[in-house]
Amino acid sequence: MNLRCGIVGLPNVGKSSLFNALSNAGAESANFPFCTIDPNVGIVPVPDKRLDQLTSLVNPQKTIPTSIEFVDIAGLVKGASEGKGKGNAFLSHIREVDIIVHVVRCFEDDDVIHVEGGVDPERDIAIIDSELLFKDLESVEKRIDKLKKQAKSGDKAMKSHLDVVERLKDHIENGEPVRTFQVSKEDRQAYSDLFLLTEKPVLFVCNVSEDDIGNSGADNEYVQKVREIANQRESELVVVCARIEAEIAELDDEEKQAFLEELNIESAGLDQLIHAAYRDLGLITYFTAGEKEVRAWTIRNGFKAPQAAGVIHTDFERGFIRAETIGFDDYVATGSEQAAKEAGKMRSEGKEYIVKDGDVMHFRFNV
Repeated sequence: MNLRCGIVGLPNVGKSSLFNALSNAGAESANFPFCTIDPNVGIVPVPDKRLDQLTSLVNPQKTIPTSIEFVDIAGLVKGASEGKGKGNAFLSHIREVDIIVHVVRCFEDDDVIHVEGGVDPERDIAIIDSELLFKDLESVEKRIDKLKKQAKSGDKAMKSHLDVVERLKDHIENGEPVRTFQVSKEDRQAYSDLFLLTEKPVLFVCNVSEDDIGNSGADNEYVQKVREIANQRESELVVVCARIEAEIAELDDEEKQAFLEELNIESAGLDQLIHAAYRDLGLITYFTAGEKEVRAWTIRNGFKAPQAAGVIHTDFERGFIRAETIGFDDYVATGSEQAAKEAGKMRSEGKEYIVKDGDVMHFRFNV
């Protein structure tokens, strides 16, 4: 599955530094606004210790992790929805992502310019929220104008769509994001093709100083303010120090672990960010394991076996017969596919089986 996370925020909050750490793609990072204009894109492997365990047991020719795509979108400013700071171009990039990763500056540093004159996470979040809402309102108003013309013909479907979109307009004008608009799946079709910005889930990333990373920003008043906002919205929050993460990203696994222990950090902030994005998007991982390769695959939670098979190839879904399935813990406990089979831990699952996170699967199909 091609999943995209769009990294947004005001200029100079650490977006490009975070992106560099995520992808080692070398996105330009400098101390002036609009350093990033065209969006940088990085394909990032999803860290998963289970994949390492399977690899050690199977000893395949190659191991392929699943991945997630991060897009570094240029810093938005007040007035972006009106085109300021190349805002229209930047906002259009956000339409193409699955989840918004909102980076919020939570550190003081006189050497790093803040476009609003000082650090204030609540204000910064409100600016980004407002610009996304203004852009959505513009899109909805255009849709209303179009539907009004179509409804004049007496088309009942267009009249129904017009009613839905007008209610959505009122919702947005009250400062509420589209994702909180209560509507049926059928009524949502009136605007689903607009790819509205505030309909997307938001994950907050607090960028803190090196002094605050050891305790996850517990003593940082700015982090606490962002946490309150995230809790109110039922959004995920991750605390990182983009500068440190960039250093960690340059280390090999052994050096990385030693560095984390020295900083009293259980896991890298970037690993936490990727896993938080997975949770927000309702994603899980299943595995295929054989001599040629051990591989992780991303699917949506709730996928049935044929849908999961289709992620590998559409033929697998079209000609699905059954899925030979071993739970991850059973696979590790028995040590191999053959041992799991002999121990009665391999199950033959049909078309209605809902795949579980960590399942090790082999699909039988015929086309």
